[in-house]
Amino acid sequence: MVVVIGSLNIDLVTYVTRMPRLGETLVGKRFKESLGGKGANQAVAIAKLGVPVNMLGCIGNDDRGFTLLNSLAANGVNVKYVTQTFDAPTGVALIQVDSYGNNTIIVIPAANGMFSIELVKKSIKAIEEASVIVAQMEVPAETIRYAFEVAKNLGKTTILNPAPADMFDDFLISNTDILVPNETELETISGKSMKKHDDVMIAAQILLDKGIRDLIVTLGERGCIHFNRNEAKVYNGRNVTTLDTTAAGDSFVGTLAAMLSEGKGIDEAITYAITASALTVTKEGAQSSLPNRVEVEDYVENEFRQ
Repeated sequence: MVVVIGSLNIDLVTYVTRMPRLGETLVGKRFKESLGGKGANQAVAIAKLGVPVNMLGCIGNDDRGFTLLNSLAANGVNVKYVTQTFDAPTGVALIQVDSYGNNTIIVIPAANGMFSIELVKKSIKAIEEASVIVAQMEVPAETIRYAFEVAKNLGKTTILNPAPADMFDDFLISNTDILVPNETELETISGKSMKKHDDVMIAAQILLDKGIRDLIVTLGERGCIHFNRNEAKVYNGRNVTTLDTTAAGDSFVGTLAAMLSEGKGIDEAITYAITASALTVTKEGAQSSLPNRVEVEDYVENEFRQ
């Protein structure tokens, strides 16, 4: 069982030939409204792999919130611990995707900002029943700090995707087993600029020295690097045609958590996570692009046969 603590959003996606420059107006190619939020995406990624998952988060008492709730349930996510609030609308993410599949994202937290420590306390049973707890930083930082402290005291494995990274702190480090940033987030967290080839190594060592057990730095199409106190291992990306990178990171984190909850080792879990992430970028959208168990396992098995 996995618990995902995080955001639930409606994604408003504009597809453009290229990203606009400062002050520039462009005509977009098309617009799409889809279901997202890093927390919800990760929960759906886990459920699509056939792993039981509870979602903890907050939505508005509005049509968008009901749509998200129904979709999560339809995808196999337990939504018993998702709270609907009258005090804020459902969160929204404004996303631009260019012709190369790259994206920029602005998140309006709205109801996500209402997910409080008190709501975590009401959901303690979910944390008690899980083996892995996953979170991001699109809900209040103090809520994540409390939830991770509780989870660690209960002996659970905690996985943090520090996005956005500016709310990450040393208290979270002390309660995080596995940290999964991208290069930009790693730079923010470590304070080390990513200008030279070995800067990732230096930044990783800073976090390991502070107490992170496992650090997995995602590198987009280049794969990822796993750091611990004993080694640094590079995992190459998969050779796929990129259509839309939205939710690729969420697919990676969700799959990693799912595989670890099943008792797989970190090496095998990362292999599955890279594969799921690669398959995600071959489709448009967020939750709609996340692969199922058969797709991921078929790809992994074919790789080993080659």
